[in-house]
Amino acid sequence: MYKMDFTTPCHIHFIGIGGISMSGLAEILLKAGFTVSGSDNQESDITRNLSANGALVATTQRAENITNDIDVVCYTAAIHEDNEEFMAAKSAGLPMLSRAELLGQIMKNYNQAICISGTHGKTTTTSMLSHILLAADTDPTISVGGILDAIGGNIRTGGHEIFLTEACEYTNSFLSFYPTISVILNIEEDHMDFFHNIKEIRDSFHRFASLLPKDGLLVINSDIEGIKDIIKGLSCRIITFGQTEVSDYTAVNVEYDERGNGQYDLYHKNDIVLHVDLSVNGDHNIYNSIAAVIIAKELGISNEDIKKGLLSFTGTKRRFEYKGKVNGFTIIDDYAHHPTEIKATLTAAARFPHRDTWVVFQPHTYSRTKAFLPEFAKALSLADHVVLADIYAARETDTHEISSLDLFNLLKKQQVDVHYYPSFEEIEKFLLKNCYENDLLITMGAGNVVLVGEDIINSKL
Repeated sequence: MYKMDFTTPCHIHFIGIGGISMSGLAEILLKAGFTVSGSDNQESDITRNLSANGALVATTQRAENITNDIDVVCYTAAIHEDNEEFMAAKSAGLPMLSRAELLGQIMKNYNQAICISGTHGKTTTTSMLSHILLAADTDPTISVGGILDAIGGNIRTGGHEIFLTEACEYTNSFLSFYPTISVILNIEEDHMDFFHNIKEIRDSFHRFASLLPKDGLLVINSDIEGIKDIIKGLSCRIITFGQTEVSDYTAVNVEYDERGNGQYDLYHKNDIVLHVDLSVNGDHNIYNSIAAVIIAKELGISNEDIKKGLLSFTGTKRRFEYKGKVNGFTIIDDYAHHPTEIKATLTAAARFPHRDTWVVFQPHTYSRTKAFLPEFAKALSLADHVVLADIYAARETDTHEISSLDLFNLLKKQQVDVHYYPSFEEIEKFLLKNCYENDLLITMGAGNVVLVGEDIINSKL
């Protein structure tokens, strides 16, 4: 595989440079002195920003963009082998790196490469640790999967000591990484359009953990079922956290304030480490924060900076994000698109002061909806009222084997107050008529369902 070297910057070309993740990697390399070019199908704020910072960006993808001075080409998962630029680069014999491979190559140039993995909670935990690292003035380089206000986006280019990133299991992309510290928050069935079963997923996480060197560190949730299979044969140091008595780190005396924000005493074995106050709610965020604290302690960060960093974190975009108030009811947006995430969000919402809970749920991908249909119905039944939108296809094609009506019928059988409308406009009109003062409205899903709440707010303010 082609090896990136920050001491000898070269010319790298990005096919699909306008993507949120690709553009972030391009920005890191630009600031490191690399010559960066790339292409995308359309101009955007992202491509304009890259151009302003010195990248040569084409708004059409064609073979002519692969010029003789290019040293290496990076491409997104959305680029297929029949893409003109991809074929031209292959024909020219240029080294080719996927986005995940490039990310792995970049992190090799840092003293500490911290990778946050897990089926759920990656973005939040990465963001929590980002706040701690910033509070401690460590000048980290950060790549996060959501928009984090503290860094003005999803990328921060810092020094060469610490590189912090999310590590996603989808398509086994995290197996291209070179971590020195890894976190495994949880392991559940997901991305069943790629994995065949939970055994494959667990095997993928075991292989990810095995990437750590002997002097590396794995921080793992001891509540993961069959954890011994995940950590077997590892030569690195292992620290566990969770609810069980065998965990190295545990949250004790957990309490919540009037808005559902958590606080707890963190114990290592039988000794208290520090008291933690959070500005986000939910049991899941207690455990996300424990993972962040453990890494911070391992990096030698003071308790004062840890507490300051965590308290300053009020959430990332689309994670129980407050959007506004209309007619006396509160609108929240949340990225939850897996049954476990939905349950966690609605459990957290129960502690938020409100009357009735309304959830506008947009299922994400046909394969996930089909695989977890009963689980989706069970999780959504925690809400007082459910409004379903059509499935957001994302990368998939509708085979007409599953639809939101299947979920609607299952919720009806469970005597849940459920409604379905094929358009956002119909959903918005229904909500404006039926949501009352002090109700809590949550737009939920990984697609564009956030527009429902934003439309309602913009129509009334």
